Amino acid sequence: MKPSQKSPIDYAQTNEQIRLNDARDTAVPWKKWGPYLSERQWGTVREDYSEGGDAWNFFTHDQARSRAYRWGEDGLAGISDDKQHLCFALALWNGKDPILKERLFGLTNSEGNHGEDVKEYYFYLDSTPTHSYMKHLYKYPQAAYPYADLVETNRRRSKDDMEYELLDTGVFKEDRYFDVFVEYAKDGPEDILIRITAANRGPEAAELHILPTLWFRNDWASWIAESNRASKKPNLKQIEGAEGTSAIAATHPLLGELILSCESEVPLLFTENETNHERLFSGQKNESPYVKDGINDCVVQSDQAAVNPGKQGTKVAAHYRVKIDAGQTKVIRLRLSKSSPDQKREPFGKQFDEVFANRIREADEFYKSVTPPSVNEDAARVMRQALAGMLWSKQFFFFDGDNWLDEHHSNPLHTGYRNSRNSEWFHMLNQDIISMPDKWEYPWYAAWDLAFHTLPLAIVDPDFAKEQMELMLRAVYLHPSGQMPAYDWNFSDVNPPVHAFATYSCIRPSRPCTTRRTSISLGRRSGSSC
Repeated sequence: MKPSQKSPIDYAQTNEQIRLNDARDTAVPWKKWGPYLSERQWGTVREDYSEGGDAWNFFTHDQARSRAYRWGEDGLAGISDDKQHLCFALALWNGKDPILKERLFGLTNSEGNHGEDVKEYYFYLDSTPTHSYMKHLYKYPQAAYPYADLVETNRRRSKDDMEYELLDTGVFKEDRYFDVFVEYAKDGPEDILIRITAANRGPEAAELHILPTLWFRNDWASWIAESNRASKKPNLKQIEGAEGTSAIAATHPLLGELILSCESEVPLLFTENETNHERLFSGQKNESPYVKDGINDCVVQSDQAAVNPGKQGTKVAAHYRVKIDAGQTKVIRLRLSKSSPDQKREPFGKQFDEVFANRIREADEFYKSVTPPSVNEDAARVMRQALAGMLWSKQFFFFDGDNWLDEHHSNPLHTGYRNSRNSEWFHMLNQDIISMPDKWEYPWYAAWDLAFHTLPLAIVDPDFAKEQMELMLRAVYLHPSGQMPAYDWNFSDVNPPVHAFATYSCIRPSRPCTTRRTSISLGRRSGSSC
């Protein structure tokens, strides 16, 4: 790109901006890994195979720990590659919950007195646009999580009543909870340093099980359409790591090999990301003795037979069991990277903490460069965290309309067709990183919302903002009639023409994403409808 074609933001040559420029101009994959996991895959339209289209009740939170997903994955403070082949997230257990805390809990549309509602406390604290640094906070009670109380009490309340929140249950009484911070820092596009810090906010010492978890999205099962099925099943296995570490090799036919190094010689629990049919569906047998909820059963129920003694599978967790005194913290370090001799020798040397310090400093420099001088210090912090929340809300969205409709006997191009949700959108093939309205309450893209998302996103990453606007106009999204897809509950729903407004706002000279390429693409947008 010639200097005259650069956006004004390109001239703020912070290290983060250089990474953004390299990702755009020379395809350096700085954005390949990011916070692309959903926070709720259960209860979604794509996972709904019910006769009547009852997405919330066909695939429930209670089933999620045992049932393999078809179209995506979810997790707590997690990341994945940009096609969601390999996923990493946090799991926790306080010794009292009936299940591992592997995903956020909330009420379904029929359970909440004001509709669906996540019942957790978590915060997106920081992120750069290439996700070279990210920080997340989850507040985990030390008492048993009140699943039943939240459901039953909210169900009894009317729409005129206040919602019954997690804080109302008393589970945080006397500050008996853990603040669990998860941070990511990239030393390279595929060298991701992970730091988990658990702080005991309570008045007494408390035990916490910390289970950083690595797994493959299930794309090998026989029930997956052949056109989307992997040529070879991926594999996780324990390997010899550096002294004082435990290590896992993750091998995938498209990703190659990566290594997850875990600080200290911690037990590694292996299972398969496959459905536990015997638990969920009476009379059905499991395809493997090791299933998706095997790690849960091993830790919570002390069932050692639930995990693979051969130390291999498609899902694995490192099991850290720590006791943290009142007011104290415990830090756990991990590293996910392409295999290399240097990584194997010393993954947690002095350089590990230096990378974190450098990425935090570079994040500070970047946000200073995009914050208007008129914004005071307090407002600048609000602006930064708001933008971090937008960046954390990216998600890999996978939907093959032809296959999905076939599986629902609703493809108008094939025999036995019956009309159902989105039957006229058989041409769609979505497999992209998309900005979500909310990765728990609304973990599906909405064209209307997306147009508004691009305005703040353009402040920090104009290239991503532009790509999001163009995404809805690709042939594999756009209906042949020219209509943009609204949202997966009803792609044919009508939205106001806000996409045009967002395009205009982004190409104005005052916008940071004013580039020659953005201006040229205006003509493509003008012929479509919202």
